[in-house]
Amino acid sequence: MISIVPATAYDYTIIREIAFQTWPTAYGAILSKAQLDYMLHAFYNEEALNDSVTNKGHHFVLAKEGEETLGFASYEHHYNQKTQTKIHKIYILPQTQGKGIGKKLIDFVENAAKKKDSTALSLNVNRFNKALYFYQKLGFEIVEEVNIKLEHGYLMEDYVMEKSISSPIQY
Repeated sequence: MISIVPATAYDYTIIREIAFQTWPTAYGAILSKAQLDYMLHAFYNEEALNDSVTNKGHHFVLAKEGEETLGFASYEHHYNQKTQTKIHKIYILPQTQGKGIGKKLIDFVENAAKKKDSTALSLNVNRFNKALYFYQKLGFEIVEEVNIKLEHGYLMEDYVMEKSISSPIQY
């Protein structure tokens, strides 16, 4: 059975390992190897992960089956002072994709967002990433097209997607 559990700083190593296994499959045909390597090292070093949690308010969760970690997500409530929760990262090991793990992670984040009175989930997805269709299937809609410039002239060509959510009914 898949469970979603909060991650701690002790889990940064497994988060990094999953990213390094997942990104070549997700982005190998989209990004150059140099950009892929740059982004992995920039976004998944211990300092960057710790900064995301301690200074930016990100929450990391792990998808686990027994003791095995199959994927992770990170999210931030009240993103840009809005009533939305931003999903910053969601990655599932390639060999376990298609088994509902991504949906379980999104559902977990959505429930956490409702408890924080968020009215929407948002995320960015590379415009050429086949995960776009997964998000659309879950009710996300494209609301904006953005180009995010990185160091070394690299560019992230993303769609911003949103999904409206309603707060839990209270009696």
